[in-house]
Amino acid sequence: MKFLPDKVVDRLRQNAGVPDPSGTRYQLLERVDRGGMGVIYAALDEMLGRRVALKVLDVPVADGDLARRLSREARVLARLEHPGIVPVHDVGTLADGRVFYAMKFVEGQRLDKHIEAVTSLPDRLRLFLRICDAVAFAHARGVLHRDLKPANVMVGAFGEVLVMDWGLAKILREQPGAAAEEDPEATILHAPGASGGPADTLEATQVTGQGTVLGTPGYMSPEQASGDVARLDERSDIFSLGALLRFLFTPAATASSHSRWRRDKALEAICAKATESDPANRYSSVSDLSADVSRYLDGLPVSARKETVLEKAARFYRRYTVAILLIAAYLVVRTLILLFFHR
Repeated sequence: MKFLPDKVVDRLRQNAGVPDPSGTRYQLLERVDRGGMGVIYAALDEMLGRRVALKVLDVPVADGDLARRLSREARVLARLEHPGIVPVHDVGTLADGRVFYAMKFVEGQRLDKHIEAVTSLPDRLRLFLRICDAVAFAHARGVLHRDLKPANVMVGAFGEVLVMDWGLAKILREQPGAAAEEDPEATILHAPGASGGPADTLEATQVTGQGTVLGTPGYMSPEQASGDVARLDERSDIFSLGALLRFLFTPAATASSHSRWRRDKALEAICAKATESDPANRYSSVSDLSADVSRYLDGLPVSARKETVLEKAARFYRRYTVAILLIAAYLVVRTLILLFFHR
């Protein structure tokens, strides 16, 4: 008996899982990434002659819970038309029975990779504000993301920031004229994978009286971690945004940077308020959270923390350093001139 080399076996195994796009307008080009419920491929839309991304269920079954979830994710994305949310072009079922949807192909990096090259704290915070814009828009349309984390944010080649992977989204309220969406009662907990980033592996690890818990440890709110679906609202996403903000300026996130930032009490206070265990003590909206970050960037006091007199003076100095130094230099020169002529 002749045995096949390991490389050949691996290639056969990979090809066996490749979806069959025959009968559709798409031609598969290459495998790009893996999402929570499926695999993402680069594909050519032969009808329009453009490159798109296909998210394909990796289980060759036309029905079932995962298939419904993927179709639902496409419909949720279709109602969120915003520059910070990837647009959906098409949804359907492949010849081999796998559910898929087509979306804009984003060339860029995940936030957890892109951020390694961003050495300026203000630049990182501006990226965060653009993430907040997309999430605030979704909340205004009655949609929670429920899995906000660095791995689910893409930064494009031209600086565009896109919030991805809406497979765990919860519909809080329907928009007028929109078809009602079923909300999955169970949620799936994303456990950090060994090789693909913070949360590439999908694993159900906790079951409560209300269902299986959905989300990513470290970015999930306490009410989400307890499986209490009925209590979830916008403040659950605010908790995740607070954890994401902390990721952007903590030492672990800046380990590869040549610069070191001091731990800022104002930023710490913003994160602490956003990630309060009691939802009532968090920011009431994403807009309030982003407004505090904007005030910090502008050198203004933040609502999350009451400053001491010395801290106010230090912040005033940091904001007007150039003007203060120029005035101080003028006064010193003026004093020296007066002393010289009075001799």
